[in-house]
Amino acid sequence: MEYLGTGHTQQATAKTFGVGTATIKEWKKRVENGEGLDIRIRQRQAKKIDPERLRVYVLKNPDAYLSEIASEFGCVSSAIHKALKKLKMTRKKNDSLQRKR
Repeated sequence: MEYLGTGHTQQATAKTFGVGTATIKEWKKRVENGEGLDIRIRQRQAKKIDPERLRVYVLKNPDAYLSEIASEFGCVSSAIHKALKKLKMTRKKNDSLQRKR
């Protein structure tokens, strides 16, 4: 930020230090707000889906649709799909085909 304060442009500062101009703008904004340039550690939220509980649920309910499993775990179908993919379990169900019958 000292380099920027000596009259250099944001683009020149970014190029000199090998960062993007968006980073320079963010740093400048943080300094102006009095936040400082300390490293921010990202806080991760606890996962809703317990992998072992999901595995047991799917084995007990092999015909359950992703939407049914999602409502059981309090999340969305895509989260269940990703969790099952990590567990290397596949699901081939189609809600729309079931509803047409």
